[in-house]
Amino acid sequence: MTKPLILNAFVMNTPSHLSPGLWTHPLDEGFRYNRLDHWIGLARLLEEGGFSAMFIADTWGAYDALAGSMAAAVRHGLHASINDPLLLVPAMAAATTHLAFGVTCSVSYEHPFALARRFSTLDRLTNGRIGWNVVTSALDTAARNLGRPEQLPHDDRYDRAEEFLDVCYKLWKRSWEDDAALRDKRSGVFADPRKIHAIDHHGPHFDVAGPHLCEPSPQRTPVLYQAGASRRGRAFAARHAKCIFVGAPSKAALKRCVANIRKALAEAGRDPLSVPIIAEHTAIVGRDAREAEERRVDMRGAHGRKARSRSCRDGSEWT
Repeated sequence: MTKPLILNAFVMNTPSHLSPGLWTHPLDEGFRYNRLDHWIGLARLLEEGGFSAMFIADTWGAYDALAGSMAAAVRHGLHASINDPLLLVPAMAAATTHLAFGVTCSVSYEHPFALARRFSTLDRLTNGRIGWNVVTSALDTAARNLGRPEQLPHDDRYDRAEEFLDVCYKLWKRSWEDDAALRDKRSGVFADPRKIHAIDHHGPHFDVAGPHLCEPSPQRTPVLYQAGASRRGRAFAARHAKCIFVGAPSKAALKRCVANIRKALAEAGRDPLSVPIIAEHTAIVGRDAREAEERRVDMRGAHGRKARSRSCRDGSEWT
């Protein structure tokens, strides 16, 4: 039996994500990132096209690699400005039925008690269609925005991530028993306090008493995405992820990446084939190879000059 194809759209709440400058193309809609109708329309389009999920990237800092300045990123709309991705989800979920949403949130700059509540809320509002892309972040600009002179060392970030998820699991899985919420109007009892438990977590990074403020959501734990490429990142993904997102510049590199992840899954005691690995691709489509190539050339023009407007040969627009 053929496995179903997972189509996972990769987006960001910003004018320009992976293709800097493409927002300048006359037919590109990226510049409308701060309009709710833009996101509702995109969600509906993806659902109609059979996509499984919308995966939303995020960052807490600006890119300043060029001459130590964020001017180039701001000038070209590269993750600047960038809005909160979580706030998009309820509206898109209300406009769709099946499309899932994987949202990036950093364990380096969030607190597990607060984030666990937000994901429980979203899991309820989406009827079990929410996922969390767990990241540790990698920008010093983000650290400075959140009161640190620089980001934590790489492995220290993963130590924090392990404890962060430990706290979240305790809140999501152990705090409320399945039948704690009664909703008994006759007796006036909403929930049985005997079935709601403090977690009393005390660790090197977090002290959380609990209990969780939310009753269990449809999934309890959101679908966990992970995209760590380092040895430590792969090990973290192997322990926690339900989906693993990867990018590679060639088929050979992708093959090595997938093999390393499958090995890490086996070392973690999991079936190496049980976790979907979703590979990043940029697809440019046309009714034939020539039309697709024309579109590729046209879109590449938006990276350094004002691109010319182009429509499909049947008169319909494309983005």
